[in-house]
Amino acid sequence: MRLTHLGHACLLVELGDERILIDPGTFTAGFEELRDLSAIVVTHQHPDHLDPERFPDLVRANEGARLLCDPGSVEVLAALGIEGQAHDGETSIGEVTLTPVGRTHALIHDDLPRIPNVGVVLRAEGEPVLFHPGDAVDQDPGEIDVLAFPLNAPWQRSREMTGFLRRLNPRQAVPIHDGLLNVRGRKLYLQQAGTFGGSDTTVRDLAGAGAVDFSL
Repeated sequence: MRLTHLGHACLLVELGDERILIDPGTFTAGFEELRDLSAIVVTHQHPDHLDPERFPDLVRANEGARLLCDPGSVEVLAALGIEGQAHDGETSIGEVTLTPVGRTHALIHDDLPRIPNVGVVLRAEGEPVLFHPGDAVDQDPGEIDVLAFPLNAPWQRSREMTGFLRRLNPRQAVPIHDGLLNVRGRKLYLQQAGTFGGSDTTVRDLAGAGAVDFSL
C-alpha cells in the first residue's frame, strides 16, 4: 500500500492495483489534476472534505471512478448533476474491499445539526488495512493496521485525538485534518499524538513526503 497525504483530510490510497481518493476538499490543492482513479470516497458533505467547485472537474477527468459517499453528500452531488452512490454496504473495487463505518459527524456545537459521516476501511489481500474516519472518533472499525486520524478540528479536543489513538492502538497512524494549524501548532499536536497516543502506535507524518510505502 502507498499513501499520499495531499493536504488536510485528503488521502490518495494506492492499494491492490487500485487508486482510491478520499475526501477531496477545499483545503487540498491540486486534487483535480489526478487521473486513473478507481474510486472517489467522500465521508461527509463539509467543503473541507468535498469541494463543490472542483469536484466536477475531478469526476470528468476520471469517468470510470466509482463515487462512494455518505447520504448527505449524495444529495450535494445530485445538486451538481453528479450521481454518487450511498456507501451503505461493503463494496469491492478490483481486489480492494471498502467497508463503511459509522453514521454521524462529531458534535461541533449544540446549535448546529449533526450531519451524516461515513468513514471507510480499505482492505486488500496481503496489504495493510487502512481506516479513514472522516470527522468522527467514536467508530469501531475492527482490527486495522493504519489509522488516518484527525490531528485538529473545531469539534475535537486534543485529549479526544489521543484517546482515539489509544482506543484503536493501530500499528501505524497517519495525521490528517490539519489544515487549521500553523507550523508550530502542528508540531505540538504531533508531539501529543506521539507521547499520549497508542502504546503500540508509530505516528508517521506524511505531509510533503509524496507517496509513502506501507507494508505488513
